[in-house]
Amino acid sequence: MLHRHWLITLLCLTGLVAPVFGQDKDKALLKWKFEKGKTFYQKMTTATDQSMKVMGSDIKQTQSQTFIFSWTPDSEKDGAWTIKQKIEAVMMKIDIGGNQISYDSTKETNQNNPLSDFFKALVGSEFTITIAPDKDGRYKVTKIEGRKEFVQKLISANQQMEPLLNQILSEDALKEMADPTFGALPNKEVTKNDTWKQESTLNMGPIGKYNTTYTYTYEGKEKVGDKNLDKISLATDMKYTPPAENEAAAGLPFKIKKADLTTKNGKGTLYFDPDKGRVEKSEMSLDISGKLSIEIGGQTTDVDLSQTQKTTVETSDANPAAPAKKAEADGK
Repeated sequence: MLHRHWLITLLCLTGLVAPVFGQDKDKALLKWKFEKGKTFYQKMTTATDQSMKVMGSDIKQTQSQTFIFSWTPDSEKDGAWTIKQKIEAVMMKIDIGGNQISYDSTKETNQNNPLSDFFKALVGSEFTITIAPDKDGRYKVTKIEGRKEFVQKLISANQQMEPLLNQILSEDALKEMADPTFGALPNKEVTKNDTWKQESTLNMGPIGKYNTTYTYTYEGKEKVGDKNLDKISLATDMKYTPPAENEAAAGLPFKIKKADLTTKNGKGTLYFDPDKGRVEKSEMSLDISGKLSIEIGGQTTDVDLSQTQKTTVETSDANPAAPAKKAEADGK
């Protein structure tokens, strides 16, 4: 019997019985790990397919936008982290009724269109974000620096958009945009089927307000490629509120008077890498449909809207934009 105990101990030390004595498959520590000065990158792609019926005419729009962000943990104090964020690259493809607009910051040449300068101004923008645990232990964005410089860059690219940009890109709005990146994890040990929620209120001024509830559920371990990752399912419920009647349109060619929109199929999946302590990849989809009343030039028009949106995020240690730039340089 004693010999058997020694044999098991030896096998444990050499990792040969890890499936038996390893981590509980029904439990996981879903907590961010940061290392000062160690940058990681996220590639976020959102594909939108939209159909509108306006005065009997059908208008279709498809859009694909990709942002590559870098995140560099800078310092930690009393559990709060200061992290530097930079927009490394931007890629856009828009098709409105057959009219196509595209931009790719990883390429030297782009189409000459009214939006090119605006997209170009996004690249290289930097923010300093402070995140701190809330009462439940989840990270919440408490401070963001760099807003003034960011908005000014965009205004320089399009002066006419200054009133709108100052309204929709408020400090609170930028906090809410950054918050889901870090707030998705509970920062504690969970058991299979445990759930937790995250609330978000994004006020876009004359565009309206978005109240979103994210409900996460831990599903257990899953083999993805050569990694054992923690799978988290996501359910999303979003409610849209149109702007107040007295809210100025501020640079918009239209004003949203009324809206009756419903969301469905709000769902997604996240995969957490326990070794690196971060979300390795995620995907989320959401369908929106309903009616809008829009005022243009003093006349109110009813719009039937149907929209499908899917967002994917991939995290890496290397900059995904770098290979594209290098490949283009090598091809010259």
